[in-house]
Amino acid sequence: MNHIWSPWRMEYIQRTERRKDCFLCSAVEADDDARHLVVHRGVEAFVILNRYPYTSGHVMVVPCAHANTLEMLAASTQAEIMTLIAHSLKALRQVYHPEAFNVGANIGEAAGAGQAEHLHFHVVPRWGGDTNFMSSLAGTRVLPESLEDTYLRLKQAWQALE
Repeated sequence: MNHIWSPWRMEYIQRTERRKDCFLCSAVEADDDARHLVVHRGVEAFVILNRYPYTSGHVMVVPCAHANTLEMLAASTQAEIMTLIAHSLKALRQVYHPEAFNVGANIGEAAGAGQAEHLHFHVVPRWGGDTNFMSSLAGTRVLPESLEDTYLRLKQAWQALE
């Protein structure tokens, strides 16, 4: 899927009511994908690395529109999100060869959403035994590679899919 700039997108970027503290809106507006860890931009949604991943390759699929729940989004945005989730699975399988995945959204603060105002879907590669004692006892996550390395690997995998 190629990134296409549309008049709708420019209208969204120029909106003034969007929250300035939303890191996902900042990523929509940014022109430096590597700095913001944006792996892929679609028309109405994008894929971004989670800065605080549960495992290497943990990405989020995010609508460009600042909405806090799925039913607020246009059907075309909902469809693109599902397509980007499927492409994320393909890219992650190619790069990391996980045994399984967690895919889902925490909609609302009470559900555990870290950014409750801007809906996003998590795609988390999983392996048997990937929850270790560091996470369970010390509340610390151990990752085998840097976010920069993960970004480069997934960016290349996305380009190969297009």
